[in-house]
Amino acid sequence: MLQKTALAALKSLAIAALFLGLSGLGAKALTADETKTLSDVNAYFNSVKTMHGDFIQFGPEGGQTEGKFYISRPGKVRFYYNPPAKLDIIADGKSVSVKDRKLATQDIWPLSQTPLRFLLAADIDLQKDANVTNVIVEPDLVTVTLSDQTTFNSGILTLIFDAKDYALKQWTVTDAQGYDTSVAIYNVTTNAPTDPKLFQIDYLANTRQNQN
Repeated sequence: MLQKTALAALKSLAIAALFLGLSGLGAKALTADETKTLSDVNAYFNSVKTMHGDFIQFGPEGGQTEGKFYISRPGKVRFYYNPPAKLDIIADGKSVSVKDRKLATQDIWPLSQTPLRFLLAADIDLQKDANVTNVIVEPDLVTVTLSDQTTFNSGILTLIFDAKDYALKQWTVTDAQGYDTSVAIYNVTTNAPTDPKLFQIDYLANTRQNQN
């Protein structure tokens, strides 16, 4: 049951699928302006080594959950869901843990086998590493649509950026059944010091749980 919850959590966060290594099938031939926009988005992401803030997640059935996120590139991230949700997602540079805080149990995968490795890479190239199907530039927002065919998330990912500084504002994943899950981030601080303890995985949590 926890494994299904963990997979759903990674899928619903969707940001893990930002920079997927995809086949290129269905990719759009971009105009010069669209290519320049993606280049500016890449430059923004590669200038951000640390990031933290708040997020709110909207489910396909109207429910919503909130929490805090922390990113330290390369390799580290944490998504902490506020109560009553119990999930805590951590990448420590080598592994990804999805923990149920109530049960003190968790699933752990090698970071290299999850889509998070693209988000947390030292260098990110959205046009090279993702299957871009549409780019819309408006006065206030830039919308980029990606096609995603992976184990963790098969469907369509829509990213929304601020048109002035290319900061990520929101993303929506549309799954194979047509259901949308959206995540908006706010109160974001970039390139500020982060506490290394935020990214520590408790590898012995399951052992202690089994001993009780």
